[in-house]
Amino acid sequence: MRLALFDLDNTLLGGDSDHAWGDYLCQRGIVDPVTYKQRNDGFYQDYLNGTLDLQAYLAFSMEILAATSVAQLDEWHRDFMRDCIEPIILPKALALLEQHREAGDQLVIITATNRFVTAPIARRLGVSVLLATECEMHDGRYTGRSTDIPCFREGKVTRLERWMLENGFDLEDSYFYSDSMNDLPLLQRVTHAVAVDPDPNLRAEADKRGWPALSLRD
Repeated sequence: MRLALFDLDNTLLGGDSDHAWGDYLCQRGIVDPVTYKQRNDGFYQDYLNGTLDLQAYLAFSMEILAATSVAQLDEWHRDFMRDCIEPIILPKALALLEQHREAGDQLVIITATNRFVTAPIARRLGVSVLLATECEMHDGRYTGRSTDIPCFREGKVTRLERWMLENGFDLEDSYFYSDSMNDLPLLQRVTHAVAVDPDPNLRAEADKRGWPALSLRD
C-alpha cells in the first residue's frame, strides 16, 4: 500500500493549530493574555524563520497541560475544535484526503504539533494514523514534558522510519504534502514531494527541484 503523508498546520488546515491553541488560551483568559501571547507569537515567528528553539517552545506550550486536569483540558479542546479549528478546515484539503483514500493509499498525518492538540483534529479529518510530538503522562496527568523524538525536521524522518519498520511500509511511490521549509528533510525522501501553499523558502526550493506546488485555499 502506498503512503500519502500530510503535514497538518498551514497544509491541511488554513492556519496553525499549535499557535491557535495558544491564542485560544489567551482569548478565554486561561493564561495571561498579554505576556503569554507575546511569547506564543515570538515562538511562532521563530518557527516561520526556521530558528525555533524547539525544546524551549515545548516547555512553554506544555506547561498548561501539567497545570490542568485532563478532564478540563478535554473540555477546553472541544470548545477549541468548534471555535478555532472547524473554521480553518479546508474543503480542498478534505477532497485531497478523500482522493488518496479512494486510491487505496495509507493516509498519515505527520506534524510537529503535540498529540494533545492534534489527535482530535486528525480524527475530525478521518485520518487514523498520526505521528506527532508526544506529551509525557504520569498517573493520568500530563507532566508538561515531551517524550520520544520530537516530530520536527529530521525527527519527522526518524519517527516515520520507525513507524514504517513496525508496520511494514516503505516510501516507494510515496507522497508528502507540506507548506514548510522545516519539512525539507522528509520532502527529500519521498517519491512525490508536493509544496502546499508553501512558505517563500519552500516555494523557491520547490521551483529549483521541480516539485509541484498547489493551493488548498483558493
